[in-house]
Amino acid sequence: MTLSVLDHALARHLLAELRDRRTQPEAFRRILGRLGALLAMEALRRLPETPRRIETPLEPMDHPVLAAPVPALVPILRAGLGLLEGAMTVLPEAPIGHVGLMRNEETLRPAEYLRRLPHDLPARGALLLDPMLATGGSASAAIGVLKEAGAARIALLVAVAAPEGAARIAAAHPDVPVLAAALDRGLNGQGYILPGLGDAGDRCFGTE
Repeated sequence: MTLSVLDHALARHLLAELRDRRTQPEAFRRILGRLGALLAMEALRRLPETPRRIETPLEPMDHPVLAAPVPALVPILRAGLGLLEGAMTVLPEAPIGHVGLMRNEETLRPAEYLRRLPHDLPARGALLLDPMLATGGSASAAIGVLKEAGAARIALLVAVAAPEGAARIAAAHPDVPVLAAALDRGLNGQGYILPGLGDAGDRCFGTE
């Protein structure tokens, strides 16, 4: 399985606040953004590096630097915007792409309505952002969009994953690592994660 779970006390603390039904939209957005920063930092841990000659105030040295441009940040609309703000604090220089997918609540299948991606995505790769990995349909479709655009390196960052969604990504895209703040029990009959945190988009933006 391509899934790994972030082992971080602060991430678990933030996730408890996100799960709490009493957390209001403004606080939910702020907390989700902080979690996005932690996930992005962890996802960037093993970016390829190369040595570069620099001079400190005291002497020259060969210092490791990133070997390629930083990855683009690509939220899956609209809930992925909640993770984007925090990820941008880690990578303020990263270009931002958007993939718009809407889940059909009857079939649980995603329908694409927007695709705007950086032109240099093949050189950069991408961090794909979505708070929930439930059935895996939307995430799998968005990964397909990024691959069609030429992205060779993709990582999926989520707040909460269900085993069903994680298994689907592992089967459809075994080359794409998934980083989650938590792996939950499973899905209910409507395809929502249990215990989960509700509908992340609605809770971010105060809609129903």
